[in-house]
Amino acid sequence: MARGQRAKSLARGALGVPQGNAAGYVRYMLPSLPKQLLKAAVRLSSKPLARGSHVTRYAMYQHLEQALGGYAAGRDLRVLSISHSERLVKVFGAVRSTQVVEANYPEASILELPFGADEFDLVVSDQVLEHVVGDPQRAVEESRRVLKPGGLALHTTCLIQPIHRDARSPADFWRFTPDALRWLCRDFARVVEVGGWGSPYVWLAVGLGLRYEPVPHASWHPLHRLAMSNDPRWPIHTWVAAEK
Repeated sequence: MARGQRAKSLARGALGVPQGNAAGYVRYMLPSLPKQLLKAAVRLSSKPLARGSHVTRYAMYQHLEQALGGYAAGRDLRVLSISHSERLVKVFGAVRSTQVVEANYPEASILELPFGADEFDLVVSDQVLEHVVGDPQRAVEESRRVLKPGGLALHTTCLIQPIHRDARSPADFWRFTPDALRWLCRDFARVVEVGGWGSPYVWLAVGLGLRYEPVPHASWHPLHRLAMSNDPRWPIHTWVAAEK
């Protein structure tokens, strides 16, 4: 066998591709074709439609906009966004005059925010608490400390979620049920909103490579219907909004 052919044969063997004739290779590739075709069909059908966030966060953002959307109406607010959480500012219906201050890791830590007490009307953290290198209770208390009396803290995080890390969040430590988030906010004046969203069927979309595909707002679309399905026993993302 020529050196080049032998190298290809070894590479195929290492990847688990059947060696031999072309028919064996085709039989190996066929099982992936339905997945690729379905993925392409979803993307093609959703491309001309107005779309929102991806499948594991779409329903959460939609719900929070309905529950908290009137909070910022007609108000000039000072908002603290922790670790690139600007997307949550939108759920409050914030106006252009809203001042957003960023405190991003690693320059700033949610465990020791570089601000005085009673400075902000809103504090938001989006998928931050699970990455806290330390005590999540202290993180929640810091958000309460920098709020003005009557101000609101909104934290979203996760429960049934694979371990995940990236450059912004190099470690993954914690998971939270809605009950746990309510308990962490026990020293606030009141919990305004607490909940979770998820479904085991969502992982079908993830398995097809559609996790970060924007979800169409059109209710007839299969990806929209999947994104809006909810089983309270399977929360992927959880959240709490609490007032100081």
